[in-house]
Amino acid sequence: MKKIILLFLTLLSISTTFAQQHGSLSGTITTSSGEPVAYVSVLLKGTSYGASTTDKGHFSINHIVPGTYTVSVTAVNIVAQEKMVTIIGGQNAVANFVLDINNAQLEEVKINARNNGIKMDNPSQSLRLQEPLIEVPQNIQVISAEALKQQQIISMSDGLIRNVSGAVRLEHWADLYTNITMRGSQVQAFRNGFNVVSSYWGPLTEDMSFVDHIEFVKGPAGFMLSNGDPSGLYNVVTKKPTGQTKGEFSYTTGSFNLNRAMLDLDGKLSKDGKLLYRLNLAAQNKGSFRGSEYNDRYVVAPVLSYQLDDKTKITGEYVYQRAKMSDLGSYYLFSRTGYATLPRNTSPLAAGLPPTIINDNSFTINLQHQLSDNWKLTAQAAQYNYGQTGTSSWADSVNTDGTYYRNSGPWVAKSTMSLGQIFLNGKISTGNVVHKILAGIDMADKRYLADYSRSHSLDTGSKPYNPLAPPTAPSNGYGDFTTNKSLEQLAEAGFGIINSRYSSFYVQDELGFLDNKIRLTLAGRYTNVNMSDYGTPISANHFTPRVGLSVSIDDETAVYGLHDQTFLPQAGKVSVGKLQPLTGSNTEFGLKKDWADGKWNTTVAVYRILKNNELSADPYHMNSGYSIVFGQKRAQGLEFDLRGELAPGLDVTANYAYTDSKVSKVNPGVTDSLGIKVGDVVPGYAKHVANAWLTYKVLSGDLKGTGVSLGGTYLGGRQTDTWSVGLQHLPNYFKMDGGLFWEGTKMRITANVFNILDKYTYSGSYYSYLKAYYWQADPPRNYRLSVSYKF
Repeated sequence: MKKIILLFLTLLSISTTFAQQHGSLSGTITTSSGEPVAYVSVLLKGTSYGASTTDKGHFSINHIVPGTYTVSVTAVNIVAQEKMVTIIGGQNAVANFVLDINNAQLEEVKINARNNGIKMDNPSQSLRLQEPLIEVPQNIQVISAEALKQQQIISMSDGLIRNVSGAVRLEHWADLYTNITMRGSQVQAFRNGFNVVSSYWGPLTEDMSFVDHIEFVKGPAGFMLSNGDPSGLYNVVTKKPTGQTKGEFSYTTGSFNLNRAMLDLDGKLSKDGKLLYRLNLAAQNKGSFRGSEYNDRYVVAPVLSYQLDDKTKITGEYVYQRAKMSDLGSYYLFSRTGYATLPRNTSPLAAGLPPTIINDNSFTINLQHQLSDNWKLTAQAAQYNYGQTGTSSWADSVNTDGTYYRNSGPWVAKSTMSLGQIFLNGKISTGNVVHKILAGIDMADKRYLADYSRSHSLDTGSKPYNPLAPPTAPSNGYGDFTTNKSLEQLAEAGFGIINSRYSSFYVQDELGFLDNKIRLTLAGRYTNVNMSDYGTPISANHFTPRVGLSVSIDDETAVYGLHDQTFLPQAGKVSVGKLQPLTGSNTEFGLKKDWADGKWNTTVAVYRILKNNELSADPYHMNSGYSIVFGQKRAQGLEFDLRGELAPGLDVTANYAYTDSKVSKVNPGVTDSLGIKVGDVVPGYAKHVANAWLTYKVLSGDLKGTGVSLGGTYLGGRQTDTWSVGLQHLPNYFKMDGGLFWEGTKMRITANVFNILDKYTYSGSYYSYLKAYYWQADPPRNYRLSVSYKF
């Protein structure tokens, strides 16, 4: 650790020395109508000096060796502009540019020329908003492609959440499902603007090979979410063609026999540049620190886009993911005496169980039509199909001597989703007031069915499973689950089929006053939902309003307030309470600020979420399908996020969240039957979550391109993820990661060590019906080495 800190300080001092000898360049790029042009590349020709403009159109390049240079401004589908500048040591030169492009071309520039840094200023098109993030009256955090690369993140469940305040995962699901909790409950999963949740466990976590960046939206977000949990959502934005001919190959190796290769190809299929393509391929073999466990992944993701004319573009995207992995549940450990009382490499996996195999297919078609300079129509449709075969293991009972009885049963599942959206973005003026209009329709038809209610005891009464002396094979055999019944029949005979069909219409008007310094958002969504869960059908209609206010104190500072609502019909078997839809609301206030001409930003937000009549699993009838109905839960807290280039070469992502979630009302019978009362802590979150990831890269001299990274995660006041006697709190959690890298014009080499301090970290809970603790350990100290080459 001391060596890492010493190296960091050495690199910092070298950087300071060079800074005293060099000059800098800054400027602003606008359109002929005065609109700032974001994400345009600014280069000094013949050198590696360069930058991208911020959402305000500003750019700056530091540490430039004195001399005369040609400044070139380039972006996709625009004519490059050039100027000569002279750089003098210790001084800043200024070069401003005006580009003759229309609004449609400006939007294309924003889409295709993303910032290469860890800070992103604008949302993706799939978030449907028409403004920089600093002007949105909501806390939205974006994890960029550069951050994914720096941290060697290979899937949605692989350390990603350290980049967002308050995000935690209480169960890991073996890289199968992401299941992120934020603001006191689980957030919804989106991909390219579609809600892709079809069951409690889905969707299959995305491999990073085809992911461009991820947007985390805190709170209900009525412009995106028709029905769901008010805690928020994350939106995975996939890679699209850029119109530039380029490619990248990367190979990663590491602990536990990790071998992973990725290929990213991007280019034109027609000479006129109207037909573009993007192809991403990935293959991975990955073992585990626990014996006999593995997780192999394969990805094929082609994208085609065609520019029909100056106003219309159509894009088709296909993603195929295949996962082959060991039995689900084999990584959980059980004990009567407490957490972490067994070696973390203990694996109850019964040798001989068949692998779990998942085939995940999705196809999306997107049509964008520029009706005029100020109006744009977007329509998209998607089909998702998911098939799973395999088994899942758990514990039947746990003995006081540490032995227990395992069970295993089939988990065969099928998920189909048909999704459709059409929305209109526009801008009109009434007097001195500018209206940004968003209106659209969302539709979905989802169906999930699974056979997971059957099980077989792997161990007999005379021969329980001993985790300290595991048998080579289960004493009671593997069981025979062959049947002539269809999956539909098995699902109906078990916990039922999960169906959801909804349609919603929404309209939003953001009124801009005083030259858009004050922005008032008025919006509403009307939703019709028909769904069935555990064999219980239910339907509901509901209107959810949205009111927001954002005020720009200056060009780099904005304050906001928001009140947003959501609802979710609920179906299932209820043991306590009366079944009715979940309704939720979020009241939020925040401050957003860009610093150092937009190089880094901070967001501070405080919020209060109320959830009424939410179903929760009955803690005394676990795995039975029964639920209890609460009166009201209240989650409130504070969030802080910092992201960007704090100093030349120094990138920082840091965040902190305080969360407090408690029962604020109880329905009749909840206290009497379960002992849960007003003021009790709601399980499923950590009170204090703090993360940081720092990367420093030497920008000049003999060590140019060399860098060091260091990061850490702290979770304090961790609650278990189920109601239990005394809540059996989890201990505080701390993990440190870090590494070294070198980056040239075409090649990058990255080496990271995870869990540097080799802490025994884990997540888990206490199950009253088992009278036992269960937990899942994180890996011990491990490493990854990646080599990537651009061509």
